[in-house]
Amino acid sequence: MSARLPPLNPLRTFEAAARHLSFTRAARELHVTPGAVSRQVMVLEEFLGARLFERVNREVRLTAVGQRYLDDLREVFDRIAGATHRAMQGTRDKPLHIWCPMTFAMRWLVPRLPAFHAAHPGRDAVFTTSLKPVDFTVHDADVAIRMGQGDWPGVISRFLVGIELVPVCRPRLLQSGPPLKQPRDLAHHTLQQSVARPDYWRIWLEAAGASDIDPDRGLTFESVSLAYQAALEGLGVAMGQHALVADDLAAGRLVAPLGPRVPIDNAFYLIYPERLEHDAHLCTFRDWILAAAQSDEARRASQAG
Repeated sequence: MSARLPPLNPLRTFEAAARHLSFTRAARELHVTPGAVSRQVMVLEEFLGARLFERVNREVRLTAVGQRYLDDLREVFDRIAGATHRAMQGTRDKPLHIWCPMTFAMRWLVPRLPAFHAAHPGRDAVFTTSLKPVDFTVHDADVAIRMGQGDWPGVISRFLVGIELVPVCRPRLLQSGPPLKQPRDLAHHTLQQSVARPDYWRIWLEAAGASDIDPDRGLTFESVSLAYQAALEGLGVAMGQHALVADDLAAGRLVAPLGPRVPIDNAFYLIYPERLEHDAHLCTFRDWILAAAQSDEARRASQAG
């Protein structure tokens, strides 16, 4: 037989008190007195048959049971908050919430958004940029762009953009720096990479037959975006994801003096929960972004041919 649910008001009070580690601050948040907070916590402790707080002078601390209980409840509260938000939105015409990696947003998606708004001027969107994998049951997101192999459970996954690795640099570097005509010339240049993608230089160097070059030397940045910006400033050679630097290559802001372009197993995918498969707003964005990606791929294939 399943356990009874605890009384919800004491549960809410416990969460606030545990988060603040203060009955006074919890009372201020809940607009009650500290005494009321203490009484609600006691009700919950009596229900559980366990002490949740240790009261030391004027301070309160979570017991081991209290800490475990709080950890278990946090995900539940996040799910309740997400479900409540979605219920409150109802059928209102709300913006589409898109979850996307920062570099992809800056270097691929945002430059193409004017075309989307020109075609669909009434469609609004809210963007969250994060490398953290989206959880549609917790996060306030309708659709996401994620890098991987497209095999995530519980979501619909559509291939968007493949990833090919290619070294890129500022054109001036070829004029003022050491020669850069073959992969081994990289030994005389500053390599740039990101903490988020630490294996890219190693993968490319091995494919290019230059595995004797140390892939970890040079400049390491927190994000791929910073590594690209450093390349644009002429600091060295960055390992580029071709689709994300294609616009810079076409405009001449960057050049790719070395081959080959090395494909990797991962790619960018558009993902969304099955429950939104027929959502009109999502379908409009999905059809547009897939068409934009296919158009880019066709243009690159034509240029390569």
